[in-house]
Amino acid sequence: MTRVVPWLLNVVYLVVLVIGAPLLLWTAFRTGKYREGYREKFLGLVPRREGDATCVWIHAVSVGEVNLLSTLLRELRAAHPDWQFVVSTTSRTGYELARKKYADLPVFYCPLDFSWAVRTAMRRIRPSLFMLAELELWPNLILAAKGQGARVAIVNGRMSDKSFPGYRRIRPLVARLLAHIDLIAAQNDESAERFRALGAPAERVRVTGSLKYDGAPTDRNNPRTAARRQLANLADDDIVFLAGSTQEPEEQIAVEIFRRLASEHPRLRLVLVPRHPERFDAVAKFLDESKIDWCRRSQLTITANNRERAPSHSETRAHRPILLVDTVGELGAWWGTAQIAFVGGSFGSRGGQNMIEPAAYGGAVSFGPNTWNFRDVVASLLAANAAVVVHDADELESFVRRSLDEPRWAAAFGVRAQAFVKSQLGATARTVALVESLLEVSAASNRSAA
Repeated sequence: MTRVVPWLLNVVYLVVLVIGAPLLLWTAFRTGKYREGYREKFLGLVPRREGDATCVWIHAVSVGEVNLLSTLLRELRAAHPDWQFVVSTTSRTGYELARKKYADLPVFYCPLDFSWAVRTAMRRIRPSLFMLAELELWPNLILAAKGQGARVAIVNGRMSDKSFPGYRRIRPLVARLLAHIDLIAAQNDESAERFRALGAPAERVRVTGSLKYDGAPTDRNNPRTAARRQLANLADDDIVFLAGSTQEPEEQIAVEIFRRLASEHPRLRLVLVPRHPERFDAVAKFLDESKIDWCRRSQLTITANNRERAPSHSETRAHRPILLVDTVGELGAWWGTAQIAFVGGSFGSRGGQNMIEPAAYGGAVSFGPNTWNFRDVVASLLAANAAVVVHDADELESFVRRSLDEPRWAAAFGVRAQAFVKSQLGATARTVALVESLLEVSAASNRSAA
């Protein structure tokens, strides 16, 4: 790319920013988003790294990517304790979770794709490897990393049905950008072929499988899930119907199903986990209006020496039938409490959410018809007879009802789902090996140049 391209992009970004400023300001006022990290985002004033050890800068856009990369980061740190790691994110919720999850690492907001901001950030971090999750093709950011001498890798690479046509329309530009990426570790053959079709050098595209499988716990008795069972006062004979990563009106649908089935099944409990934090209060208002006894997860958070404990009877009543999880980054643990699962974002236009976690726990998993963001996962689960597509609220109610009336039928779905997830493990090890190889090549190149 020529020198003029970064500045043309700057102009485009500034125009878009000016046009979108009223909406951004209104969103910041209403939801609290976009209020933080201006020094990092606009000026690139991220924490300055000390020392000259090998450094891996991992960029995780939001909550999903922060959770996704945790297993990979853990394995890399264990294998290379002498390396330095830093984590950047884009969203406020991603930042808050990363600060909590990686408390011993530098965590900061990634600069926006303005040339001056990304160059400043790269000079301050001096990464040996700049690692992007799934699909983050920001030209100035990638060029700045290369200009600083870093290798650039996309891990868990995914090129969706929605993204591919758009990138194909500007293929000459995308091809020139992909030429600067040293490794694309793709989730599957389809994504790998799409990256190659857009101009990525074929030898740099490798299929590793999805990191989502490796990061999904299979033990329902893990400490995080056990702690949440205690916090919610869930008894051993309670049956949890969990609707996770939901969007409007999926919470209302789940509540109405619960209302109709609870009288027949008194041990039924409903756990709601909306996808976006800014919707917590709206769902809470709806629950108040529903006149059903419920509580917020945040009301159950009681800490002692930084450890959670179950609330006493004086602090909250036991066995409230509905729980609204209004905290960020806990869905993975809550899935382990559920015998019956509905994965949200699948009745509307979002394209679905991650259904691997409830499958890994052996739940009876369902989701709506709109799951194009996870098309390959959905196809595999359905082929294994390990999940059910419900096309509307009536079909979801029928699925929940049958799971309650025929527990062996539901349990069989769970067994098949968990077996399928276990068969897909190994992406983390393959990705670690590619990253190690990439940095060995980089070190060898630096020695030759010296």
